[in-house]
Amino acid sequence: MAKASPAAAEARGDRIELRATRQEKRLLAQAAAYERLDLTSFILRNALPAARDVVDRAERIVLSRRDSVRVLRLLEHPPEPAPALLAAAQRRAGRG
Repeated sequence: MAKASPAAAEARGDRIELRATRQEKRLLAQAAAYERLDLTSFILRNALPAARDVVDRAERIVLSRRDSVRVLRLLEHPPEPAPALLAAAQRRAGRG
């Protein structure tokens, strides 16, 4: 099994404890060996892209074409502020 480079080992200072059944651990170790990786590298190589995808989907808003056009139109021609918004802005300005 390939070991992580010294630089990668230094960068990985935090620990994650992972609970698995004996069979799950054996399967992960076998897969890591086939890929010539240590277990940590194998798990991180496969888990990090999935984690990035989840975070990306959660943090990015994807608009339909119709909604994109509407947002651009509103940016170019914003509506007049509502009276409640103007009143809130005046109250806030009075505080600061």
